[in-house]
Amino acid sequence: MYIRRNPLRTSRKLAARRARTTHTGGALLVVAALLVSACSGGAWRSADSSAADVALAALPRSTPAALAPYYGQRAHWRSCGVPGFECATLKAPLDYDKPADGDVRLAVARKKATGPGERLGSLFVNPGGPGGSAIGYLQAYAGIGYPAEVRARYDMVAVDPRGVARSEPVECLDGRDMDTYTQTDSTPDDARETSELVDAYKEFAESCGVHSSELLRHVSTVETARDMDMVRAVLGDARLNYVGASYGTFLGATYAGLFPGRAGRLVLDGAMDPSLSARRMNLDQTAGFETAFQAFAKDCVQQPDCPLGARGTTPAVVGRNLKAFFGKLDAHPIPTGDADGRRLGEALATTGVIAAMYDESSWAQLREALTSAMRENDGAGLLVLSDSYYERDGDGRYSNLMSANAAVNCLDLPPAFDGPEEVEKALPSFGKASPVFGEGLAWASLNCAYWPVRATGRPHRIEAPGAAPIVVVGTTRDPATPYRWARALAAQLSSGRLLTYEGDGHTAYGRGSSCIDSAIDAYLLRGTPPADGKRCS
Repeated sequence: MYIRRNPLRTSRKLAARRARTTHTGGALLVVAALLVSACSGGAWRSADSSAADVALAALPRSTPAALAPYYGQRAHWRSCGVPGFECATLKAPLDYDKPADGDVRLAVARKKATGPGERLGSLFVNPGGPGGSAIGYLQAYAGIGYPAEVRARYDMVAVDPRGVARSEPVECLDGRDMDTYTQTDSTPDDARETSELVDAYKEFAESCGVHSSELLRHVSTVETARDMDMVRAVLGDARLNYVGASYGTFLGATYAGLFPGRAGRLVLDGAMDPSLSARRMNLDQTAGFETAFQAFAKDCVQQPDCPLGARGTTPAVVGRNLKAFFGKLDAHPIPTGDADGRRLGEALATTGVIAAMYDESSWAQLREALTSAMRENDGAGLLVLSDSYYERDGDGRYSNLMSANAAVNCLDLPPAFDGPEEVEKALPSFGKASPVFGEGLAWASLNCAYWPVRATGRPHRIEAPGAAPIVVVGTTRDPATPYRWARALAAQLSSGRLLTYEGDGHTAYGRGSSCIDSAIDAYLLRGTPPADGKRCS
């Protein structure tokens, strides 16, 4: 699940929103692959259980002798080309069970504590995804936009997870083929369209297997958490201090479960529930996007430029109006002025709308884009939103976000569905969860069924007994990581402290709530966690 972005933001607060998003899969193919850390052609089948009966076990306290060379290596820092930041490359074993079988190179970046005040060590950050670049997030936002006192006391540190961005990125389709993939009809109307959708998933999976065959077996969240522990040791920190957003909460919680005695001040913002199956997670997230859309719909009809209904129009009618527009695009895509000739069809339009659900500050942009598309037959605005979601630049190049997202999701959990027949049976439940997005997100949940590597993970609780207090942050109308997930994770963790933001959007830290920000800053700077159950608005 990747934790999504909006493209046209330039302020530091908006840069933060861009950098963290939980994605679902195919595009909706890719939208649902990103939605959730939850797919795979794995050894376990896709039981639709809502909770796991096993807990993540901690690793031994002592470092195995075979890993000593990794834990004992030195970081050789160099300029990153971005003023104030340093970069280094470290090695980690490709396979922690067989460290002699080869290495993977990890890109690390830091911005040293500026002072004044006593240095508190390193503060690792991760924006989510999976597939989001932690280094990109550090350099664009956290290293310059986190509170000055936090940056004064901590070295701000980021590690691009294995398979992501600068750390031996997973490679799949090229730009032109990704354009085709993201435009595939993800709400098939007949057997032919269903076959085309399945073929698209198979082609994507096969391309990943061809270009990144060895790495695909070793990009799990557990392995990335072990990488973080190794980097912690190299940097000389006795404990890991960490702020993770969206999927980054799953990574941080996994670290605490594996290394509870080394977990320092952990903040998990926009939390995931690791006990859920892939299908349950995708269904919950579908409902989350519907909740966000309902809030958007209520706001939209209060505005003079809402193209989906006048003042007094109910959210249900707004949703039906949007669905009708999607249906028109399915039959007749509209021009966008794109240099590569892409037209706006249902798939890209739906992705554009979903991209705007992550942050209420994007609602005005969405209204403008919908107005242009619905009244002026101009799809450029929705295409911009869709491209931002997929991290496609103006030259037709994609970041490896979508490739890494699928690779991690499809290794972490067995697939949500094994084939089209299972999706068809589940369509009523997804449609009930979201009349607007349910059908597309159900079909997007099929993407991991054809993955070339079996899943190595399965649903599990994370308890982390003995860990320091872990702050779990949930937003009540979060579209990508529903609030119930934060409640569930905080309850699982033996030292979890639930901090609630009553509001819209994805994640809460740095979004303008002084109550949330001061509570988190107090923990990071003074080690004082908020009272369990504290609520902010």
